[in-house]
Amino acid sequence: EVQPVESGGGLVQAGESLRLSCDASGFTFDRIGIGWFRQAPGKEREGVSCIISNDGSTYYADSVKGRFTISSDNAKRTVYLQMDSLKPEDTAVYYCAAEPRLYGSRCLGQWEYDYWGQGTQVTVSS
Repeated sequence: EVQPVESGGGLVQAGESLRLSCDASGFTFDRIGIGWFRQAPGKEREGVSCIISNDGSTYYADSVKGRFTISSDNAKRTVYLQMDSLKPEDTAVYYCAAEPRLYGSRCLGQWEYDYWGQGTQVTVSS
C-alpha cells in the first residue's frame, strides 16, 4: 500500500529548530492535500499544518502560527515542515498524511485522510 514517509524528527532544546520531511513520491501531485498531524502522550491527535499541492494554499493550527512553516517541492513530491522556536509542548509523534483531491481548510481535518505515515518523534526539552 502506498503511504507517505516521514523523516527528520529528533531531540532538541526549547527555542531550537527542526525540519520534518514527508516523502509522498507514491502519489500524484495533482490537487493533493498533505497534512502534518501530531499526537502527544495521553492526548488526541491534532492537525498542525497542511498544504494543497495545486495552488500552494497553506493552513496552520493557531498553536503553531508564526513558528511553523509548511512548504512543498512538487518536483520531488516532498513536503516539509520547518519548525522554529520549538517549545516543550510541541513534543509529540508527528505524522504526515496524504489525500488526493483534497482542497481548502478541510486539509487540517484528520478524518479527511486515508493515507498515513508511521510517524516521527519530536522531543523538545526545556
